[in-house]
Amino acid sequence: MAVMAKAPGFAPVKSRLQPPLTADEARALATAFLLDRLDAVAALADAAAVLAFAPAEAAAVLRTLIPPGVRLLAQRGDDLGARLTHVFDDLLAQHAAVLVLDADSPTLPMTWVAKGVAMLAAEQADVVLGPSDDGGYWSIGLRTRCPALFADVPWSTERVLETTLARAQTLRLRVALLPRWFDVDTEADLRRLCDDVAVSGGPWRTAALVPALAARLAAGAPR
Repeated sequence: MAVMAKAPGFAPVKSRLQPPLTADEARALATAFLLDRLDAVAALADAAAVLAFAPAEAAAVLRTLIPPGVRLLAQRGDDLGARLTHVFDDLLAQHAAVLVLDADSPTLPMTWVAKGVAMLAAEQADVVLGPSDDGGYWSIGLRTRCPALFADVPWSTERVLETTLARAQTLRLRVALLPRWFDVDTEADLRRLCDDVAVSGGPWRTAALVPALAARLAAGAPR
């Protein structure tokens, strides 16, 4: 199982949250998201944990932060499609199936992730997708290499998921969909996160930041 993320402090993170957040606050939030996600992934007993990160020069710092047992894999490629292709190429050479997650959905139920891993292991699907509310996906899993699945996709648009599903159909791949969830990319997403954590709790690093973030949002523009 691989988490794909930009290393906070080495690459711009959460730019659409600036404002209402400062650059330092956005970096702290992205760091909390990443480390909380890695803790959750490392706790799943049935999958090896990998952090696919960028840029490559962040490796030494990341090694001091990530949980024991998490492997580092530098991303390669000029766009998200190329980077995903290389991650799957590298990991499917060593594992029977690979599930890739983002680090932008900190309250995502990890039972859904475990379900995706189990579906791939049981060969119930060729592709497992976790749709996100913005038209993309929070997860994609494969059992075999499939570079065509990532070619010419309109990344960072609301058409990512629909394009991927259409491509999978063209390639005659069996697709399984996990439940829909949300990434935290915009102020509206951040408000939703604060509300969710206030009601249901969340991973500890993220939850520790939420009271101050909620206060900042409450002092700013109305919903």
